[in-house]
Amino acid sequence: MDAKRVVRRADAGASQMSERFHGKVIIVTGAPSGIGEATARRFVAEGAKVAMVDRNKDLLEKVAKSLPVDKTMAHGADVSDSKAVDRMVAAVLERFGRLDVIVNNAGVHEGGDVAAITDDKWRNVMAIDVDGVFYGCRAALPHLEKTNGSIVNTASVSGTGGDWGMSPYNAAKGAVVNLTRALALDFGKKGVRVNAVCPSLTRTGMTEDMMDDKKLLAKFAERIPLGRVCEPKEVAAVIAFLASEDASFMTGANVAVDGGVSASNGQPPQE
Repeated sequence: MDAKRVVRRADAGASQMSERFHGKVIIVTGAPSGIGEATARRFVAEGAKVAMVDRNKDLLEKVAKSLPVDKTMAHGADVSDSKAVDRMVAAVLERFGRLDVIVNNAGVHEGGDVAAITDDKWRNVMAIDVDGVFYGCRAALPHLEKTNGSIVNTASVSGTGGDWGMSPYNAAKGAVVNLTRALALDFGKKGVRVNAVCPSLTRTGMTEDMMDDKKLLAKFAERIPLGRVCEPKEVAAVIAFLASEDASFMTGANVAVDGGVSASNGQPPQE
């Protein structure tokens, strides 16, 4: 299937359901690029008011300038700082008066030989990829209970299986996968749904250096049944689905957006 046709279909979905989030207020962290930016744009296109969050406020404001002023706000916050996350939620409530969805998307990657991974590198991944998700959920949940809202976390296929040379990232995303399940159990009867997306290799700022490596991409293409990398808009479409009433009986799900990677048991194709 042609990759451009697939991405156009994701865009078409937004235009066909432009009012699905009318009146809803949504926080997206890690919003100035990649999956976060695509998600923010998707929600705005579907009628939501969106608070875009990142520690790099300059990049956020560049994106925000291309979106309706009355439907967006750019808020600078480091999600690894629990007080900053509390202030983030308070600022969104002050501006928009309610909260319906939080997308905990901010993340970083560290890998390499375990012996060469410093304490600082390990803590940085855990602080942003795990603590940041927990702080976002904790700050948002009391307000989501009032609106029967939902949480969508960005996990990864790296949280459902191991990779070579990526132990910090694997550990962090594995934590997000199981945190998602635990919160779904705790808050289901309170009317809050908690789900996660698990993308495989996606064209983002985090993977930018990989996109020019043709040999590496060929290896990924061999491993991915759809034969290509994922585009941010395709992940955003699934996030929007999980956040919407179309997924009203889904909670505790870690949804693979991986082109079929997780369908395999790891054995090579047989000619």
